[in-house]
Amino acid sequence: SIDEDDISSLLKCVAEQAQQQREDLISGINSFYLIFAGALVYFMQLGFAMLCAGSIREKNVKNVLLWNLLDSAGGAFGFWSLGYAFAYGGDDPTSSQKTFIGNAGFFLTGDTDMEFWFFQFAFACAISSIVAGTIAERCQMMAYLCYSIFLCGFVYPVCAHAFWSANGFLSSFAKEPLWGTGVIDLAGSGPVHMTGGVAALVMAIMLGPRRGRFYDEDGNVLCEPKAMGPHSVALQFLGTFALWFGWYGFNPGSTLLIHSARLGDVASLVAVNTTLGAAAGALSGMFTSTILDERKTGVYTWDTTAAMNGCLTGLVAITAGCATVEPWAGFVIGLVAGWVYLGASALILRLRIDDAVDAIPVHMGGGAWGVLATGLFSNPNRMEIAGYATDNLGWFYEWGRGSGNFTLMGIQICSILFVFGWTVCIFTPFCYVLKRLNWLRIDPIEEEVGMDLSRHKGSAYQSEDISDKAKSEFYSSRRKLQLQDLSTSDRRKSSKGIDKPAPQADSMSGSEHAADDAA
Repeated sequence: SIDEDDISSLLKCVAEQAQQQREDLISGINSFYLIFAGALVYFMQLGFAMLCAGSIREKNVKNVLLWNLLDSAGGAFGFWSLGYAFAYGGDDPTSSQKTFIGNAGFFLTGDTDMEFWFFQFAFACAISSIVAGTIAERCQMMAYLCYSIFLCGFVYPVCAHAFWSANGFLSSFAKEPLWGTGVIDLAGSGPVHMTGGVAALVMAIMLGPRRGRFYDEDGNVLCEPKAMGPHSVALQFLGTFALWFGWYGFNPGSTLLIHSARLGDVASLVAVNTTLGAAAGALSGMFTSTILDERKTGVYTWDTTAAMNGCLTGLVAITAGCATVEPWAGFVIGLVAGWVYLGASALILRLRIDDAVDAIPVHMGGGAWGVLATGLFSNPNRMEIAGYATDNLGWFYEWGRGSGNFTLMGIQICSILFVFGWTVCIFTPFCYVLKRLNWLRIDPIEEEVGMDLSRHKGSAYQSEDISDKAKSEFYSSRRKLQLQDLSTSDRRKSSKGIDKPAPQADSMSGSEHAADDAA
């Protein structure tokens, strides 16, 4: 016979095994969810590449596509070696101590959640690609590689640590968050997009505009900025659609977990708000641009650039508050984002800051507005469901309950100031060093003929329209450089008493000879 103790032990064993299987299933589902979301975020690299390639002149297409590939390569190295450790290394959720930067887990040593690293790596790649479009057509490859590793390995991780680490001084996930709430930014309007936009602003100012963009050959200011691209609107639209699609991993994936009905509801709201923010931004950007143009010219025109960048600015803006605002507020945030883009784009043109793809107004302007809007529209019910403290609500809701409490809005403003101040203060001297080393800007002749011909062994398209004079000047310049290198090498050998063969200076191709002879 079986006594009661045996039955009780058997049932306990079955229950424990069932509980373990349930926990394993939950862990597997959450891991797959984060890996899938990370893959969608990484798919945004295609969007950045296509958008950048379409927005510039065709003589630099190869160059900018290679840059976007190197974002992943250099970004992976920087984030693997240093970035992840600086962002999340040594986190202690049980401690109330605040830290400025992580200090453990370099090169993924120690106990690391690999799926979380992969998801965060995709974020780091995105921030690097933001800058690529702004500085296109005039930046050296060496500078690009250095900045990509530096941005992913140090600049962005410090912002990520402040916003999302358990010990970050702005983090809402800290044991004792700032002023009882901490900053609300689910997916990175501030630490990702605004950081990238501010870095792009610094690089654009340090590099200066493309030749002929705002000034003529004598240095006189042009009456109107010279249009430089796009060479392919089709690629621009392909990039915009790819980015919008990837944003469904960027925002919903930032819930990090999906194993419960509550988390499923949060992710669903995030997806809806992401959609409405993008749609409203596209509509407000395009229709506002149309109205303004009609008042100037008397003709209705529909600006594709305003529609695309308005859409992207709406996506950037809704990224912060997508889990804590109602759908109607998500639409309003996107609506205002379209106006933010148009205003910021006009401002940087007036200041003669050359941004080849308008990444500064989209990401810096849209990111700042998104963080502010979260402080205005965050709903107490949505905040509680998403896991945020509800001591301080969005300012409009505070007024609704008769308090006027400005605490959450103040935290959001502080986070904007931190991102702007940190990025400017650390990135400006970095770019200055690159400039002093002569690693920052390409040669004027190379800029004239294009990076594809000068550095990537030929044009991306056969229809390239580069003047014979510019080609001749480029080939002559390169031949002189080769002769100087050979002469320097000969002198070094002579000083060491080494016999040298006759110099083989004529190493140009047949097409280079023809262009040189024509000159």
